[in-house]
Amino acid sequence: MRAVIVGCGRVGAGLAERLAREGHDVTIIDNNTEAFSRLEPDFPGQAIRADGTDEDVLRRVGTDTADWFYALTEGDNRNAFAAQMASEAFGVKNVVAKVNDPVRAEAYTQLGVATICRTRLLVDALAQFTGLAADPGASGVRDVERHHDHLDESAVPAGASHPGH
Repeated sequence: MRAVIVGCGRVGAGLAERLAREGHDVTIIDNNTEAFSRLEPDFPGQAIRADGTDEDVLRRVGTDTADWFYALTEGDNRNAFAAQMASEAFGVKNVVAKVNDPVRAEAYTQLGVATICRTRLLVDALAQFTGLAADPGASGVRDVERHHDHLDESAVPAGASHPGH
């Protein structure tokens, strides 16, 4: 599998490390050189200092050959923009944007961008920790018009729903 990750914060670096350890081809992009210090010194993937919302940059790193594209910066709008570009301009089939604001997450999903809203995920996790049942309508994972046949139900976060399941 080939993955392009925009954003080398804790989430992006952690995902890049995990995918690379599993033997996948990983390219991670961040506009801050310091961010790459989060990666292990022997990180086997590519770490590119550049703007992950720049179409030319995404072209140069081979986004058109990616199986997965993750937009994981701290900016909701940047993530939605990068994810939409990966999907529409480069034809990446599996694209997801990290979003903090639940209202934006819902709006981006309606515009065709799959989102993971960490605010909703945390609220759901805290509610479950407290002993409350998961609220499936408030899932932090929002997908758009595709099926996850390659995932089994144990891989889906509690309270998440996927079309067709």
